[in-house]
Amino acid sequence: MSSKYTPTIGIEVHAELKTKSKMFCGCSNDPHASEPNTNICPVCMAHPGTLPMVNKEAVAKLVEMGYAVGGEVADFSEFDRKNYFYPDIPKAYQISQYEFPFVKGGSLAGVALTRIHLEEDTARSLHDQGSGSIVDFNRAGVPLMELVTEPVIHDSETAVAFGKELQLLLRSLGISDAHMEKGEMRVEANISISDTDTFGTKVEVKNLNSFKAMGSAIAFEIDRQAKALENGEAIVQETRGWDENRERTFSQRSKETAEDYRYFSDPDIPKFKLANQDYFDKSRFSEKLQNTPNSKRAYYREHGVDAERVELIIGSLHAERFFRSVVEALGDTPHVIARAANYLTSDVFALMDANPKLTLSDASARHFAALMHMLENKEINSRVAKDILEEVLRDERDPQVLVTEKGLAQMSSEEELVPVVDAVLTEHAAVVDEYKGGKEASLQFLVGQCMKATKGSADPNALKALLIKRIG
Repeated sequence: MSSKYTPTIGIEVHAELKTKSKMFCGCSNDPHASEPNTNICPVCMAHPGTLPMVNKEAVAKLVEMGYAVGGEVADFSEFDRKNYFYPDIPKAYQISQYEFPFVKGGSLAGVALTRIHLEEDTARSLHDQGSGSIVDFNRAGVPLMELVTEPVIHDSETAVAFGKELQLLLRSLGISDAHMEKGEMRVEANISISDTDTFGTKVEVKNLNSFKAMGSAIAFEIDRQAKALENGEAIVQETRGWDENRERTFSQRSKETAEDYRYFSDPDIPKFKLANQDYFDKSRFSEKLQNTPNSKRAYYREHGVDAERVELIIGSLHAERFFRSVVEALGDTPHVIARAANYLTSDVFALMDANPKLTLSDASARHFAALMHMLENKEINSRVAKDILEEVLRDERDPQVLVTEKGLAQMSSEEELVPVVDAVLTEHAAVVDEYKGGKEASLQFLVGQCMKATKGSADPNALKALLIKRIG
C-alpha cells in the first residue's frame, strides 16, 4: 500500500454468551446439539401469540463485561426490533439494541470501545444439503453480545491483538467460550483508507472465523482499496466476505444503513432501569472481576513470573487454574514460583500436548508444589523431577513417596558418591587418560556414566567435583 494512505479500522465482535437458556425463552442454550431443531419452542420459532421474557443471566454477563472494560453501564436501556428478512430469522426481525445499549465506552488492549449491547442470535442456514438449503433453529435466540470499537485501529496487527485480548477476557470471566471455529465468537472488520483527515469509504468484511483470517483479510482489503484509488476507481460501501482458499475478499452485497433496518423500540419488552436493581451493582461482580487477564498478569508478576511465561499461563484457563493453586501452595517464594512456571510452560505443557485428557487437579497442584520444594531443598535433581512429573500429575502421586519407592533421593555426599565414581573410573580408564591428556569433553562423559549408574539421582555438580578430585 502506498504510504500516503492511512488505514482506519473498526472492529465489531459477536460472542455467544454462556447461559443455561436462550435470550428470550427457556430453551436450552446448546447451539451445537448433535440433532438439529431439538432446542426450540414456540417463542424462539416466533409462533403467533408468543411473548419474549428477558434472560436475567445474559444481562448480568453483559453488565459484568461493561465493568471489566471500564465502560459506562446504562441507567436506562431498552430492546429494539431490527427488521430484515432472512430464512434464519423466523420473526422477520431480530431483537437487538440500538439507541440505548447496556454499555457505552470503555477500552481494551489500548483500543477505545463505542458500545456493548445484547441481542439474540440467528438460526444457522446449511447450504448444499441435497436439493436445497435447510435451517437449524437450535442457535436461534441464543444470547449474543455485540461489541463495537471506535475507528481507532490503523493496522492488522493491532486489530488481531485486540481480538485475542477480547477472547481471553471473555474466557477468563466465563462470559463466553469464544471458540471462533464454532462460531461462538465472530469478527467483522470495517476498513477504510484515506490520504486526508477525512475517513474514506467504509467496507465491511464479515464472519472472520480465525485470527489468521482476520489479519489476512484486513491486510488484503487495505491493499485492495489502495490499488483501486491509485487506478482512479471509487471505493463502494459494501459488505465483503473472506475467501480462505484464494486469500482475498469478495463482494457480497451493498451495505445496509440503520434506516434500512427500521429500528423501533420493542413494545413487548419492558424498559430497563439498572440503577434501581441491586442485582447489577458493581460490588456484586467485584470477586469475578479479579479474574480479568490484567489482574492475573499483575498477580503472577508480583510472584516472580516473567512476562513471557505469564502470557503462556493465562492463555490456558485449565493451566492457569492449576498454577494459581500451585502459587498458593508455594507461598511467598518468588524464585521457587518462577521455577514452577518454567516447569509448567515447558514440561507440563508438553505432557498436556501429548495427552489432551490429562487433568490438572487441586491434588496434583499440591503435589507439583511439593515437587518444586524438593528441588529447592536439593532432595532431588532436575532429572528426577522430570522423570516422575507425569506420575505426580496423572496419578496424583505424592512425589516424596515416589522418590522413596524408586530410590531416587539425590545423592550428594562424598560418602555416597565415592563408590560410584571409583567404579566408573575403573571401567573407563581409557577415557580417564583422554581427560588427563587435555580432552575436556571426556569429563562430561564420565559424569554421564555416573548419573546413569545412580539412575539420575546424583547431584551432577557434586559428581563433577569428585571426579576431578579422584582423577587427581
